[in-house]
Amino acid sequence: MSEIIFIVENSDEGGYTAKALGHSIHTEGETLDELKENVKDAIKCHFDDNEIPHIVRLHIVKDEVIAI
Repeated sequence: MSEIIFIVENSDEGGYTAKALGHSIHTEGETLDELKENVKDAIKCHFDDNEIPHIVRLHIVKDEVIAI
């Protein structure tokens, strides 16, 4: 596998959550920098050394409400 994609969303409790597409990998972080490090750690725990993806994409979903 050369690539893995995570959907990143704002958490209701604050910070961010990330869920991998097609894999049972979920993690969170208070900041985007912390989340990125947690994603790296989660990937290393989930895959064997010879299976780790070379590219990690974070698809950041931002839900914004505007008043009219």
